[in-house]
Amino acid sequence: MAEISDSGLPPVQRVVTGHNADGRAIFKSEDMAPTRMVPSGDAAFLLLWTTKTVPADNNDEIDGRERDAGLTLNQGSVIRIVDMLPGKQSPKHRTNSIDYGIVMLGEIELELDDGRKTTVREGGIIVQRGTNHLWRNVTDKPCRIAFILIEAPAYLHHGEPLREMKPEDVD
Repeated sequence: MAEISDSGLPPVQRVVTGHNADGRAIFKSEDMAPTRMVPSGDAAFLLLWTTKTVPADNNDEIDGRERDAGLTLNQGSVIRIVDMLPGKQSPKHRTNSIDYGIVMLGEIELELDDGRKTTVREGGIIVQRGTNHLWRNVTDKPCRIAFILIEAPAYLHHGEPLREMKPEDVD
């Protein structure tokens, strides 16, 4: 049995399919892995898969978890699990990507750069379109979110691209 995640939540099951020599579907791998605390201490992450390009290449035999990826992947895509810890918040940030966030457990507050907030509850989906934002867990339980991040050009404001501000670049 896999160890408990740093967030206290159970590990995440990952099943990867592929093809055999006859072109038939097979299970390439199956594993359980825990999320691990990020240096800022506000969340625990688990990288599940990446693609080097968009559109993705299903002939790429590299295990997408093994590809070096930051928060996003230039010219590619990333899926990761994020466990936001109770009472914690992320730094304000903006990435050149479209992000789909699926709240799997708990709830999370999303705050935009003008201070407006909304709460996204279990089963809710966030479509984050390159905006400056932060995540805040105002509850006493971890919140688990699956994030799918796909590279996108920077948002153009009056014809000028808004600058990326990744959490590692923000204090």
